[in-house]
Amino acid sequence: MPPRRTLPVLAVFAFAALLAGCGSVDSTSRRIATAFTPYKIEIVQGNFVSKEQVEALRPGMSREQVRQILGTPLVTSLFHAERWDYVFTLRRQGVDPQQRRLTVFFKGEGMDHFEGDTMPSESEFVATLERKRATGTVPPLEATEAQLRAFPAKPAAPVQPAPAAPAAAVNYPPLEAPAR
Repeated sequence: MPPRRTLPVLAVFAFAALLAGCGSVDSTSRRIATAFTPYKIEIVQGNFVSKEQVEALRPGMSREQVRQILGTPLVTSLFHAERWDYVFTLRRQGVDPQQRRLTVFFKGEGMDHFEGDTMPSESEFVATLERKRATGTVPPLEATEAQLRAFPAKPAAPVQPAPAAPAAAVNYPPLEAPAR
C-alpha cells in the first residue's frame, strides 16, 4: 500500500481499538461497582403502628383520641376528610423493604372502623430491626443460693448514731464596724 492510504487505514483501526477499549473499561467499572457498594442509609417514613395501638382503637372514639393513640396521620385529604391513612415504610440495605398500611374511617367526629395490614407487636418489630448478633450463650443473671454461699459474707457496718439536730440559727452583730 502506498503511504498515503496507510495513514487513514491506521487511523480507522486505532479509532476502532479505542472504542473497543471503552467497552471493556465500562464492563470492568461495572464489576468493580458491584463488588464495592457504597453505604446506603436506612430510610424510615411514616408512623409505625403496633398491634397494641390497633387493639386500643374503639368505634366511636373522637378524632383527637385516635390521634393520641396512633399519632398524626401521614396522609389526610381535603377530598376524603372522613379517612386517615397511616403508612409506614422501612428500607434497609440487605433487607427487603417493609411497608404497612392502616386506614381509619370516621363518620362525623367519631371513628367508624379501620382496615389495613396485620401489624406486628412492638417486640416483634424491634426483633426485625436488630442486626445479626454473634451467637453465644447468655449467662444467667440470677445467682443460686449455693453460688451466694461461695462468697464470704461482708461484715455488717457499725451502726452510727443519728447526728443531733443542728441548733437554731442565732443572729450575731457584725464583727467590724461599718466604714464611714
